[in-house]
Amino acid sequence: MPTSSADLRLALAGLAALALAMGIGRFAFTPLLPMMESDGLLTISQGGLLASVHFAGYWIGALLAVRLPSSPGAVLQTSLVAVALTTLGMGLTTDLSIWLALRFLAGVVSAFTFVLVSNHVIKTLQASGRTTLQAWVFSGVGAGIAVAGLGVLALMAAHAGSATGWQIIGAASLAVAAVLCVQFHNRFTASHVSSAEDTHARTPLAWRPILAYGALGIGYIIPATYLPVMARDVIDAPLIFGWSWPVFGAAAFISTPLAVRAERFLTNRQLWVVSQFVMAAGLLLPALIPHIGAIIAAGICVGGTFMIITMAGMKDAHRIASGPDVHRHIAVMTAAFATGQMVAPVIAGWAYGVTQSFAAPLLLASAALVLTAAALPHRTRTAQLRRSRG
Repeated sequence: MPTSSADLRLALAGLAALALAMGIGRFAFTPLLPMMESDGLLTISQGGLLASVHFAGYWIGALLAVRLPSSPGAVLQTSLVAVALTTLGMGLTTDLSIWLALRFLAGVVSAFTFVLVSNHVIKTLQASGRTTLQAWVFSGVGAGIAVAGLGVLALMAAHAGSATGWQIIGAASLAVAAVLCVQFHNRFTASHVSSAEDTHARTPLAWRPILAYGALGIGYIIPATYLPVMARDVIDAPLIFGWSWPVFGAAAFISTPLAVRAERFLTNRQLWVVSQFVMAAGLLLPALIPHIGAIIAAGICVGGTFMIITMAGMKDAHRIASGPDVHRHIAVMTAAFATGQMVAPVIAGWAYGVTQSFAAPLLLASAALVLTAAALPHRTRTAQLRRSRG
């Protein structure tokens, strides 16, 4: 069946929204962190604090997203503009307290964007029978990471400062947000139901996938925050270590479309488990082998799996629940994810300050991924219920 232009436009808009909110709003900080440290603006420990405050905002945003106060379209448009403005604001001051406030707000609106796109855009494409386009929507995160990484690499080649980087990326983000606001105008309608209907529609939360999704937050966020710092520590050449982040993003970009092909042979839950084991192995590489090749390989392993697990988790939520209850499941899983990624950067930054190494937190994160992946059943609860009723 040919893909309609409306579905394709929606998928591209969803891709761009996740690229802006996640790839830029959340992760532009990662390649800019070594530049900010070199500019004398912060230490690695302070960078870990900024990252964790951002993820605290993401956690709160995920909780608030369970029941947003106004129409989804209006919240999504406002969130996209706020992501751009908070990114731009990082380049207009050097005050750490203002940075903390900006990163916190960016976390809140990034969570709003992710939950809304994962629910409404994915649901619309599924209802239209365009499930293959869902993978391209999730690839937007990797696209944003890759674009931000290449942009920062160019800035380092031009010997520009980190403030210039934030300003350029922020201004470009504001232009993209304006275009997306037009695309999403009146696209979604509120889907909230009464409290009685909502209680009747609820299904029990599935805690094994929730815990595994929380472990994903712990596992991926250490390289997602510190990968360029790890690379710089083993080879202090910007045009070499600077490639670690674009490679991470490129792996994330191509991972979800490739995962669709793997679904011919694996169930959604099996794909999740395999991806989580690959990520765990990727975390071991830089912990055991302090070499730029191991760090690049780790970037490919982690970058190439974290969006597959994200997509698998969101699909799991759509299978476990139904109707408006899907939104609650997505929000709870996102909150678990945010809890992991909120705690891990502070611990990793503290460990680095003490040992000048990320080895210990990487090993612990790898163990958490393995344990929670092993506990995941291969079939979703919905599939098991259908089998038992059949």
